[in-house]
Amino acid sequence: MKKLSMTFFVAGLLMVTAVPAQTIQDGVSDLYAERYKSAKATFEKLVAANPNNIDATYWLGQVHIAMNDVAGARDIYSKALMASANAPLIIVGMGQVELIENKLSESRQRFEAAITMTRGKKGDDPVILNAIGRAIVNTYTDKEKKGDINYALEKLEAASLRDPNSADIYLNLGNAYRKAKPGEGGGKAFENYKKANSANPNFAPPYLRLAQLFNTQRNWDLYEQYLNDAVTKDPKFAPAYYELYYYKLGKLDFAGAKDMASKLIASSDPDPQAEHFTAQTLWAEKKYDDAIAISKGIITKAGDQTKPRTYILLADAYLSKGDTLAAKPFIDLYFTKAKPEDITPIHHQIRAIIYSAIPGQEEVVYNFFLEAVKADTTIDGKVDLLKKAAALYKGKGMREREGDLLAMLLEIKPKPTINDMFDTGRAYYFGQAYGKSRDLFLKFQEKYPAEIFGYEWAFNSARAVDTTKKDSIAVPDALKLFEFAQKDTTKFKKQYLSAAGFLVSYYANDAKDGAKALEYVNKMLLLDPTNESLKSIKLQLEKSAKQPRTGSFNRQKNRVYETAGIIAKPKNIM
Repeated sequence: MKKLSMTFFVAGLLMVTAVPAQTIQDGVSDLYAERYKSAKATFEKLVAANPNNIDATYWLGQVHIAMNDVAGARDIYSKALMASANAPLIIVGMGQVELIENKLSESRQRFEAAITMTRGKKGDDPVILNAIGRAIVNTYTDKEKKGDINYALEKLEAASLRDPNSADIYLNLGNAYRKAKPGEGGGKAFENYKKANSANPNFAPPYLRLAQLFNTQRNWDLYEQYLNDAVTKDPKFAPAYYELYYYKLGKLDFAGAKDMASKLIASSDPDPQAEHFTAQTLWAEKKYDDAIAISKGIITKAGDQTKPRTYILLADAYLSKGDTLAAKPFIDLYFTKAKPEDITPIHHQIRAIIYSAIPGQEEVVYNFFLEAVKADTTIDGKVDLLKKAAALYKGKGMREREGDLLAMLLEIKPKPTINDMFDTGRAYYFGQAYGKSRDLFLKFQEKYPAEIFGYEWAFNSARAVDTTKKDSIAVPDALKLFEFAQKDTTKFKKQYLSAAGFLVSYYANDAKDGAKALEYVNKMLLLDPTNESLKSIKLQLEKSAKQPRTGSFNRQKNRVYETAGIIAKPKNIM
């Protein structure tokens, strides 16, 4: 069910014709309760009976906007403007259409014109001010900031002063504060929603908005309380049942969810796709085959009008069954048909997991995960997604990609741990991205100078680079590792011997500095005095110091070092 911030008609509001208030109020009540077909039928009947009914015409246009038929709303308002000698309320309606169409200048001109036309001795007309505020608030979103939300606040504040008994004005004003100051306007929103309750205790929409305020605060007791208040005040208020359904479903209260779904369906327009809520409850109960059967039945009935929610349920149900091949066409349909604002991080994640089972799609999957991370607005959510993506690439043996994802985690996580850094560097190392691995472990040394891991793995990575590129970058890393290992040669004996052995090989074979090589052999023998290979190398080095250097001798010397394990390629230390 689509969530819209529409308004409610309060007795006496916008009544400039002789149409009975209850009839108009019933239509607006249906509109706010998202019974769009019923509301549309009511207003069409009123307009047919009296084409000059300005209120019914205005609200009929609002129904078309709520149903995403902006062209239909434009047509209604255009005809009414010609027939009604530019009625101010219709001018505001047309301004709202232009706002949606991103014609901001034209829209603002219409709003100002309507205000000027209705200005009296006591000031501006609160009905027109409220309609302008409503138009902007209902069009303004986080992704599409159409219109001036502060202008809406200004007009709604003025309207509340002119008519302090209008629950509708306070509702729109509360909505405006929430959108104007995300994360900050909750207090003012709460204040105005409570004023709406005081002005009309039986007005259901403010209770829903209050519940949503406490939803963002994760105060579930008050969230549920205000939703129950909404349906107590209006037992046919479908949006509150919608919220309660998902709340019960999230608590795994399947009986409660089924009850809310039943009340939601009974409070809504007849809809062959209403069975989705039954399918969704079955999906939550892990009765995937039953959920799939009902959802496919919905597609058979609805055809091209099938709502995207059915496709994502099918995709996830098949994925949960382990049938990614069957899931793929439904996830593709969902991303084709869903509005961008309705696509959540979990939807991106589902798509990534489905595509991960298709050979050759690794880069596509990587980008899907990045889209999920970008879409998630919470740190915890981003971190969780990156961990899942990294684990997936580790399982595929694509360790460099794993490292890239873990490196993003280091940037996003407020306080990355020593294990976070270590795992990232090792992922790069085992992915043979030795340059990235070394860079990471050099940073590790800076952050954790008292830990040996940064020195050891920077050296391992540099040694692997030297094996292929002969850059000699491993020498300074070996020297730093050797220096650190001397702090506790018992605890760090392995690292001490590894660094010293590399330096023996480097000084003997590359730097041609036998004396330096002999120095490190002697240091190794201090820790391993019975090592016969080291003793043999020491003899060779001592002899070479007394004999002329020849190619034959050097080749023989190299063979000795190789036998002793001094000249060796880096091992993949797990």
